[in-house]
Amino acid sequence: MRISDLSRRSGAPVPTIKFYLRERLLMPGTPTARNQAVYGEKHLRRVRLIRALAGIGGLELSSVRELLAAVDDTRVPLTEVVGAVNRALCPQASRGTAPSPDEHADEAARYVDGLSWDHQRGRSGSQVLAEVIVALRELGCDAELTAFDGLAALAEQLAIAELDLLAHKDAVIDRGAAVAQTVLLNVAFTVLHRMAHQHHALLRHAADTGHAAGRDD
Repeated sequence: MRISDLSRRSGAPVPTIKFYLRERLLMPGTPTARNQAVYGEKHLRRVRLIRALAGIGGLELSSVRELLAAVDDTRVPLTEVVGAVNRALCPQASRGTAPSPDEHADEAARYVDGLSWDHQRGRSGSQVLAEVIVALRELGCDAELTAFDGLAALAEQLAIAELDLLAHKDAVIDRGAAVAQTVLLNVAFTVLHRMAHQHHALLRHAADTGHAAGRDD
């Protein structure tokens, strides 16, 4: 297919596809003439993958580049690809942040250790959790670690559900699809969470307003 056909089928404008080519996010097509090339199904899948990661997923270009490199390099184990996805989804766990007070860092580390998760590759997650605890307490919010138990349980359920969707018995896992699935499910979970939060906030507001009206009568 020509680049115009690739644009039509992928939904990406031609200038966007040319940008992907210049940035080497998209592999070159097969040259047919000067400044002309044809593209195949692998190009269509790659454009859709890039759009899913950068568009719906909202990832930075640098993160998209890192994920595509991990997808393309079949020497990289799938577990390391998952690690790259997690770094893209939680960049604050990869950046060098200011250390929290030791008491909070130790408290968060003990909590994460108590989850019995193999988290050595993402050890900085406990540091981010410590910073969350410090910020919440400074703002006067309830930040007892038991408040994170429900979040941890939901996180584990989501992680298991994601991996179950990839459990193909007789098929080779599509590494690109696996990356996109994790990123897009994270978006879906966030959207559903916000929708549920808004729904229940409105219900509670309506209930509180009703009680207040009843007291005024």
